[in-house]
Formats: sequence, C-alpha cells, structure tokens
Amino acid sequence: MKLSLDRRGLTEVRTDALIVGRRHGESRLSQALAALDGKLGGLLAKVMTAEKFEGKPGQLTQLHTDGKLPAARVLVVGLGSDKGDAEAVRRAASLGARRARELGAKNAAAHFPADGLSPRARAQATAEGAVLGTYRFDKYLKEKNGKVLESFSVVEPERRSQAPAQEGVRTGEIWAAATCLARDLVNEPANVVNPSFLAGRAEEIAGAGRLGLKVLDREDCEKLGMGAYVGVAQGSLEPPKFIHLTYKPRRPRKRVVVIGKGITFDSGGLDLKPADGMYRMKDDMSGAATVLGLFSALPKLKLPVEVHGLIAATENMPSGTAQRPGDIVRAMNGLTIEIGNTDAEGRLTLADALVYADKEIEPDEMVDLATLTGAIVIALGLGLTGAFITDDGLANRLLGAAESAGEKMWRMPFHEEYKDGIKSDVADLNNISSQRGGGAIVAALFMRDFAGGRPWAHLDIAGTAFSERELPLGPKGATGVGVRTLLAYLHGLAGRR
Repeated sequence: MKLSLDRRGLTEVRTDALIVGRRHGESRLSQALAALDGKLGGLLAKVMTAEKFEGKPGQLTQLHTDGKLPAARVLVVGLGSDKGDAEAVRRAASLGARRARELGAKNAAAHFPADGLSPRARAQATAEGAVLGTYRFDKYLKEKNGKVLESFSVVEPERRSQAPAQEGVRTGEIWAAATCLARDLVNEPANVVNPSFLAGRAEEIAGAGRLGLKVLDREDCEKLGMGAYVGVAQGSLEPPKFIHLTYKPRRPRKRVVVIGKGITFDSGGLDLKPADGMYRMKDDMSGAATVLGLFSALPKLKLPVEVHGLIAATENMPSGTAQRPGDIVRAMNGLTIEIGNTDAEGRLTLADALVYADKEIEPDEMVDLATLTGAIVIALGLGLTGAFITDDGLANRLLGAAESAGEKMWRMPFHEEYKDGIKSDVADLNNISSQRGGGAIVAALFMRDFAGGRPWAHLDIAGTAFSERELPLGPKGATGVGVRTLLAYLHGLAGRR
C-alpha cells in the first residue's frame, strides 16, 4: 500500500472512501463532519441518527455521496471518548481501511480530530492502523482475494500541521512495515523458515541497510563455550546459526542489545509435545522475527542509539543425537545446567545469548523477547506480555513505550523463593523447577543468572505473538508484537517523541 499526505480540505478530497472519526459523547457534529454534512444536504447526520451511531469504538457507518462530494463514499468510524488516545486512532483507521477494501475501494483517505494528539502522532497512528489492519498473508493461496487497497492518504488541511504530519506518515509507514515483516516471518511454515533462512534474511536486511552482520556456525559457538545453545541444536539436521546484527551510528547515546528467541520449530525434543501442542510451534521464533523487523527499520530512522540484535537460531527436535533429560551442559559463563526437560529449551538458547551480549558487547541495557512459557498465558491471558525487568528506569521506559505503541505489558515479579526449585544436585542449575506453579517467574529467574547484572528486560510474548482470532489491528495469525514497542523505546532513548 502506498501512503501519502493529502493537504486538501475534506470536502475537496477525491477518493473512493473518505474515513472520518467521531468522538463518543459529542452532542454536535465536529467541524469536519459538519462540512461534509453540509455538502450532503444533511444526509450524513440523518444516517448517523437512523443507525444510532454514537462514536463508540468499533462502530462504523457509511453512505454514498452520489456525486455531491469528490469522495465516492464517506465512512464514519467511532473513536470512543478518550482524547489523546493513539491506539483509538490506530484501531479506527484499521477498521475504516478494512471496510473500504471490502467495498472494493482502490484508494482511501482518513481524517481524525486533532484533540489530544499532536499532528505527528495522529498521522503516525493513522498510517500504522491502515497498514496493519489491511495486512494479509496469502502467498500460499491459489485463489487470492482480489480486493486490494492500493493507496491510503492521511488528510491534514492545516498548513502549520502539514510538516509534522508528513513526518508522522513516514514514521508510521516504517514502523508498520517492520511489524508486517515480522508477521510474515512467523506466518511462514517451519519447512521454509529454518535457521539458515533466518540468517539469509538477516543478510538481506544488513545489505539493504548497511548494517553489521556476523553469523556464527556450530563450530564457532562451541569454541565460545555456548554449550547450552549447542545442546539444544544437536538433535536437528538443520545447522544452528547464531546471528549478530549491528546498527552503529556515529555518536551513539546508548548501547542496547535486543535478543529474540529463534526456535524455528519446537517439537519439545525427546520430551515430545502432544500433537495439538506442537502444531503451531512454527511461531517459537517470534522473538527472532521481531528483531529482524526492528533492524529493517533502524537504518531508515537514523536513531543515535547503537543497537545489537542477537538470534540463537535452531530447531528443537528429537533424534538419536538429541539432548537427553538428565544431560549436563555448560553455558558460556561457565555455569553448568542439568536438563530436567528438553522442552524447556528456549531459556537455554537465551542463556548463552545473554552471556554473549554481556561479555562481547557490554551494553548499557538488554531486552529479550521470547515465546517462552505457557505459564505466562495462565497468569495474564492472551492480551498482555509479561515483563520481567531488573531495573526500574528500564521498566519505566519500556512500559511507557509499550503503552504508546498500544502493545499492553504487565510487569512481573522476580520472586526469589522460587529459585530454590531450580537447584540441582549434580549441576549449578536445573532448567526446570522441582516445584509446581510460577513457571514464567522460574524461567526469568533462571535466565537472570546469565545477564551479568546488567539492566535487563525479559519479555515473555507467549500469549501475544500469535492470535487465533482476528484482532483490531490485524487478521488471525502472527501479530508482530514488540516491534513498535522497541521502536518507541529506542526513540525515547534517542530523545525523540
């Protein structure tokens, strides 16, 4: 979809579908809606009254203009009553763009009221919503839906607001495209996306953005002492790939590491998952997809923050060479780990990635994203990412970024007593707990031993990386969660809003 800024007044915009927002609780039409209603001879107000359109979130009403406006149709979408809510604008733009596409529109334009949001923020949210809402993954379908919204414009008639709005459209397009890239990677089947495929995509992204890239193979990782990661990889015919991307501006303000769990298919290993629990395990590399999406955007945004992206990519498979329950492996920092369960493999790969980050990169802050535990879904459901964060300053920045991006997070505790459960009689740690309950906390406590005491955030996205139903900002499938949160977080570190 091509995005642009339209500088004309609403009554002058020529488009297949003109999307306009309305607040809930407004007794009168806004200036924008009143101008349209005047050209339509009062018909717009009559339609909204007849359909009891109140401006609530998720509401939409529409009418043909019958040639009375350059726009063929007007779609009015509800924004709710909270002013300054960028997520409401995203969702309204998504709803309007989807309906426009359903109606066969090739192009659409949108305008939302200015109250509470800057022109830049409003335009960015509108652009994000339109792109994310109309996302499809249909490359393997023989018969595709022929309805495509080819272009979308954000309408900003106020001259003094047009420059920041133009920047908002550009930023929103970049953020949304990065999210869609992450979605594409997760939606691909595991017979396509393996560790070598991820390394290849990293190479493409690095080449396009002139980024630094290092890809370590099994032998390289063994030399570094990554026994925890290599142990997981030893059951698969697919060779592991440890991917290190680098975005390095001239005078960076901070150095940040972002780590994405990269299990391209998780069978559980010898502790095999049941069939219904294994079916969707192509999504166990959602964290890796988020990292690749993020790095596709960084060169375009030119943020003054040095960012390193790490992916310890491998499959977790059963075989004659697979890791066994009871095996002992040694991580890169020298700690030994007894394998209590081969299906608790993500924390093993992340452990070595954290040590590598601590020792080889020496960052100011570290963030990992991982579809790590079913326990986080039990605790928080499917709408919240669990955030385990060791530093309050980092927590405030990340949680604030998530809120602004519309990706909900909840800070979780490190309950120290639970660490007793991961003691081992024969090694420094066990990768699972001998106690029941608190599985997400246990996993975070385990990983903390490998973070080197640095400010670190572990984001458990097991409940938010993939949706089995349509969401306000996308269809069933991968969500691309974390991309926009990380971009907002890095914008904050760069002193931008």
